[in-house]
Amino acid sequence: MKTPNLILLTSVVLLASCSKYLDKEPIGILTEEQVQVDPTEATVITGITNAYKPLASTLNLFGSWNWSGGLVVKPDFILEDLAAGDALKKWSPDGDQAWMDEVSNFNFTAENGAFSGIWKYNYEGISRVNMAISQLTDPTTIEKLKMPEDRRKQLLAESSFLRAFFYFDLVKYFGDVPLLLQPLKNFSEAYEVAEKTEKSLIFQQMKTDLQVAINGFTNAKYSNSSERWRASKGAAIALSAKIALFEENWANVITQVNALDALGHYQLNSNYFDAFDYTKTYAESENIFIYDHETGMQPSRGNGLTALMGWGFLAPSANFLAAFETNDPRKKLTVNVEDQAVYKLLGAQSSAFKGNDNSPVDRIYIRYADVLLWKAEAHIQLNQLPAAVKIINQIRKRARAGNANVLADRNETVTDRNVAFQWLQQERRVELGLESHRMSDLRRWKIAKSTLTAMGKPFMDKHNLYPIPQAEVDKTVGKISQNTGY
Repeated sequence: MKTPNLILLTSVVLLASCSKYLDKEPIGILTEEQVQVDPTEATVITGITNAYKPLASTLNLFGSWNWSGGLVVKPDFILEDLAAGDALKKWSPDGDQAWMDEVSNFNFTAENGAFSGIWKYNYEGISRVNMAISQLTDPTTIEKLKMPEDRRKQLLAESSFLRAFFYFDLVKYFGDVPLLLQPLKNFSEAYEVAEKTEKSLIFQQMKTDLQVAINGFTNAKYSNSSERWRASKGAAIALSAKIALFEENWANVITQVNALDALGHYQLNSNYFDAFDYTKTYAESENIFIYDHETGMQPSRGNGLTALMGWGFLAPSANFLAAFETNDPRKKLTVNVEDQAVYKLLGAQSSAFKGNDNSPVDRIYIRYADVLLWKAEAHIQLNQLPAAVKIINQIRKRARAGNANVLADRNETVTDRNVAFQWLQQERRVELGLESHRMSDLRRWKIAKSTLTAMGKPFMDKHNLYPIPQAEVDKTVGKISQNTGY
């Protein structure tokens, strides 16, 4: 994948002192030929559009069937759902793609493709948005662009949101990572950034970027009425709330969710499945940030994860299925065991897209039910239990779909914070099941070890972070240090 004004990269810096690496052009560094000498509004927009692509589940964005490199499809479902025991690699166990099993069984190494894959996806996105941000903030380039100021602010808002989003993904998986805020032009610049930055400083940069985004977007639900998949003020506020959640700034979680509510755009859909139904994209009220897959585009923009499901990949675990309360309607809407179909990832209550390598099924990153449960969690942490349980009951009421005989309300007069927190944990697991949140939830709740060892997984303290891809450590001669224990 190559565009005139963008670069390809596997990481921020792929350098080494030894000749076998210096013989190759360092990926992540601009050449004179790749610099856009006379950028226009159209080339900047194209660059930002391309910066969204690492969010896609499209097949082979960064290589041709590079399974072991974690590059056939974005591997976050492996790092979240397989690792946490909510999903299995396949419906019928086999030896295919053993590196996925290694993550699931916690006998992985720093060479595992799941880690290098997610690293590449995110730093590819960061590289692309850094180019756009540089163009949209450089006075000389701004003068060349002659772009209306409100348009420049919107595009800068999109780019700033995306950079925060990509860095959030990296920090939640790896902790401290290199922080790159400018396009790299030479070797010396690459060496300067070839080291980790404390995650607290990266969180601060995310918040700075998100403030730029919030200030740059209008209050409209869609920042672009003809391309409604683009980031918006709602997405930026929601990501701000999620950062506050991970930083355990509980009061700010509530403040940010209230600010999101004040926009008036989002609410729970009446029907649970509407958020996933491919026919209801932009006709429902719950999804805040998605990647909008489309079929029949060149280059491809379809959802390739549905192709993997046609090959038997991604099945629910028995442990996950047992987590649903009796007759919880969400269970059969999430997965049809008999047909071996994960409905919510197939975008339909059928197997119509199973095996389709170019399906139109969207990838949901932030939806309102998730956000509401962040707020409930914050209320619990602040010992505001009635407010928390009221939100949990709001989720349960929607889930039971008018059937008064299932999913009874939780007791809003509960006084035991531990009980309320268990209710919250249960609700997140079944409401958001197989949406690639579970492992991060277990880690931040500090129950990953107890939960996963009880499931028979050999989880150790080091597994609270994933290993930095070993190739990145090696190619920087250790300047990017390996995470502890790997």
